[in-house]
Amino acid sequence: MILASFSSMIDGYRRFRETGWAQQRERWDELRDGQSPKVMIIACSDSRVDPSQIFDTNPGEVFVVRNVAALVPPFETSPGRHGVSAALEFAVQVLKVSEIVVMGHGRCGGCQAALTEAMRDAKPGEGGFVAHWIDLLDDARDKVRNEYGEDDHSPEALRAMEKEGVRVSIANLRTFPFVQTGEAAGRLKLIGAYFAIADGLLHVMDDNTGEFAPV
Repeated sequence: MILASFSSMIDGYRRFRETGWAQQRERWDELRDGQSPKVMIIACSDSRVDPSQIFDTNPGEVFVVRNVAALVPPFETSPGRHGVSAALEFAVQVLKVSEIVVMGHGRCGGCQAALTEAMRDAKPGEGGFVAHWIDLLDDARDKVRNEYGEDDHSPEALRAMEKEGVRVSIANLRTFPFVQTGEAAGRLKLIGAYFAIADGLLHVMDDNTGEFAPV
């Protein structure tokens, strides 16, 4: 497999201009002055799990936020750079999305690092930024270890951690007042999902049981 460089991606851009953009010119004209997606997707930065590709969407259909392990921090007003919170606020309050999907995935490096504590006590620039981010999963790690023991490198434990990460983010979404208001009014629905890279199957979480099943 030949990995893309930026110069080869420019060639891809030229193909897009000649085909995809030209073929959907009417759609791009509609999007020129604004966007009105109905779905927000919070996904991992992992290069193998592009939501637009997985869901085969057209331009303007989904508002996407990607970060390590597809995490949503809980609502807080302390000083800092709240990138996910800002995107969430914009999606719900300005774009008026009606659904928010949190999509975890198989073989997630962020979830594995959280489970094994591989970056614990690392300095910023040497893994410390990642370590501080994924400590959002500390309670999830303890839960998985209680169930699977100390064999935190097993595929079963990692898969459980990846799914637990989705549950954590869904729970954290519900700490935001404007999300609570939207759900209570029936204007907003939260959806947990899990994409298995190995077999390409998408699993969706039952909101009542927290269990995942393939669609």
